[in-house]
Amino acid sequence: MYTLLFCITSYFLNICMFQVYDLSQIFSSIYFKRYAGLSKSQQVEWNNRSISTVHAIFITAMSLFLAFWSDLFSDDQLSGLVIMRSSTLSTSVLGVSVGYFLTDLAMILWFYPSLGGMEYLVHHLLSLVALSYAMLTGEAQFYVYMVLLSEATTPGINLRWYLDVAGLKKSKAYLINGFMMVFVWLVARILVFIYVFYHFYVHYDQVMKVSSFGIFLVCVVPLVIAVMNLVWFWKIVKGLKKTLAKRN
Repeated sequence: MYTLLFCITSYFLNICMFQVYDLSQIFSSIYFKRYAGLSKSQQVEWNNRSISTVHAIFITAMSLFLAFWSDLFSDDQLSGLVIMRSSTLSTSVLGVSVGYFLTDLAMILWFYPSLGGMEYLVHHLLSLVALSYAMLTGEAQFYVYMVLLSEATTPGINLRWYLDVAGLKKSKAYLINGFMMVFVWLVARILVFIYVFYHFYVHYDQVMKVSSFGIFLVCVVPLVIAVMNLVWFWKIVKGLKKTLAKRN
């Protein structure tokens, strides 16, 4: 059942993501005068970022709902181990992210390295493996959704790029977005990961009951992404300090 759902959802989402790309191309050429003056590679990146923004907004909302607002992964529930819980909704939503990461990975490889270097390939491959495993087995979905909250930073990152290519790097909006990026990154990509490791520690006996490969994914993927998050956070802070220095 999950295998069929995985295939159907991923295939459908791949089609939808490319439709978002086409719609972005049409919409931007009509409503943004700057778009026509961009280079071909910049136009590709512009539309690619539209896809990632749509996915980020959707998956952040669903991750918050499933991980915190619903009772699916609540410790107060007595219906099985937290590490083993899943639902039709939670599994289907993972299919959305699988479809997105497959689409984005294909574009990164096709236009390599203009849409991202090796770190993006590592990030996407790790994400795809973890998402596919959680979707197909129903295991460790809570940790996957906690890590997917990282996507909350994507709209701010994309907005920064849009403002840059639009010639608004010295605008107040660019500065405010920079502060928001630092705050959201600190919460979604650092504090949330600290909570993930704490939750892992508290539920260590449950984690040990999944398959060996599942244990490897739960232990390694969040750790690797957490290290990458710290490196990127340092670069964001340095960029903000540089922007503030130029204004003074």
